[in-house]
Formats: sequence, structure tokens, C-alpha cells
Amino acid sequence: MRAVEVSGLTKAYDGVEAVRGIDFAIGSGEVFALLGPNGAGKTTTVEVLVGYRRRDGGEVTVLGTDPARADARWRARIGVVPQTGELFPNLTVFEHLELFAGYYDDPRPPREVLSLVGLDEKARAKTRTLSGGQRRRLDLGVALVGNPELIFLDEPTTGFDPGARRAAWETIRSLRSLGKTILLTTHYIEEAHRLADRVAVLRRGEIVASGTPAELIARTPATVIRYRRNGEEVVVQTEDPTRVLHDLTGRALGDGLELEGLEVHRATLEDVYLALTEEQAE
Repeated sequence: MRAVEVSGLTKAYDGVEAVRGIDFAIGSGEVFALLGPNGAGKTTTVEVLVGYRRRDGGEVTVLGTDPARADARWRARIGVVPQTGELFPNLTVFEHLELFAGYYDDPRPPREVLSLVGLDEKARAKTRTLSGGQRRRLDLGVALVGNPELIFLDEPTTGFDPGARRAAWETIRSLRSLGKTILLTTHYIEEAHRLADRVAVLRRGEIVASGTPAELIARTPATVIRYRRNGEEVVVQTEDPTRVLHDLTGRALGDGLELEGLEVHRATLEDVYLALTEEQAE
């Protein structure tokens, strides 16, 4: 069963196409990640799927409903963590969760949500006293308190330190174990690799690759060789690393040079992502 189906989605702003005819589907209980640089169309796609923006073209179905015509009952079935959340500075963490729980017929208990997002010790703290990472965890708690079936996480760990980011990953994993469907947008390649069942890479409003992380990695040469030459990094992707290394080191020895910073490793999702999006960075 599919929680999300998108076909030919388009959206433009002042004549500039932000999303250019993309297609993808998300199965129930799946974690699906949208990867892409700034301006690739990730947030616009999410805003269309949650009914915040009207699309220009294409077909979109979320939990069996067109978001453009969705009612309050449908909205109660989704949770959204936007890039920038607006919280009440003088309410405590627990008061926030109690307030938003009151908007739903069958909310998750606020105390339970506090534990889920790791804010038990901050229950009585006012929002204005929270760190950036703690505020993002409260954003997630607000999205979860309605006990949604489908959760949209738009750059949920931006600004987190490494420890806080890994704690957030555990929270997302716990949601997955509860059978929730999750659409995740992120800049962090490792985040997508560790959390997502499938990934779609967006570039200039188009999906340029999709599949499981393992499938995407398999599309690239098996080994990446990096070294520095005249102060610049050189990256070589190859399916024949023994021969390439022999040639490189042979030339370096013949010229009396050192291969500075020489590294050899199997291709990663980050290598795939950079190869797919480097055109946009130019």
C-alpha cells in the first residue's frame, strides 16, 4: 500500500520552475529521503504534499487524498516538522505539547512524547531558554503529539551538534519501529544513508536518481581514489583499483613525487550524491 503517490508534479515561482515534473511513491511504513542542494526543490515538494502550496501540474495523492482538497480529518493524520518552526516563547515544553494535543481526537500522551523526543528533563523549561537542538526536538514533539500516520521531516537536524543529531536519528528509528511512514529531506548524506529505505536525489527540480542507498552506490565504480596534486584534490573512480594505483604510484616514484593525502575506499552515497549534483554547483 502506498502512502504517497506523485506523478508529473510541477511548481513554478514567477516563471522559474522549482519542481519540474517529478514522479515518486512512498510505501506505508517506509522511510523515504529527498536529497539535494539548496534550491533543488525539496521544500517546495514537501509544501505541496502537506497542502501548504498548490501545485501547477501533475497528480498528487497523500494517504488516499489530494492535499489540495484535504479536510481537517486528513490533516490530523499527518505530522509536519518544517525547516523553521514557530513556538511560543513563554510556554513550557510540556504546555506546548498539551496545547497541541488538544487539537486532536486521539493524541499521543504528552508525557510519552516528551520521552520519545528526549525532553523529559526540560518539561518545565520555557521555550525561550532552549538550545537550538532542543527547540528542534520540541518541533518534532509537536508534530508527533497528534499520533500521525505520516510524518514530514524537512531538514530536521539542521544546526544539531553530532551528539544531538545521533539522538534524533534514534528518535526517527523509534518512529519507524512504530510503523510510521516518514518523508525526510536532508543535506546530511550519512543521515539519509543510515535512516532511509529509499532515496531520491533532486537537482534543479528534477529527480536524477532514486533507489535504495545500496542500489545508488552500485551505479558508481566500486572504488574511489583520492590524492592531492599541486595543492588540489584529485578524485579517481575506478573498477580496476589495482591497475590504477600501480600506474599512479609508478609515475610518482619515477618523478620523485609523493602522492599527498592518498586515500582508497569504496564508493559511498556521498560520492554518488556529489557526482549527481555537481552540475548544479558549477
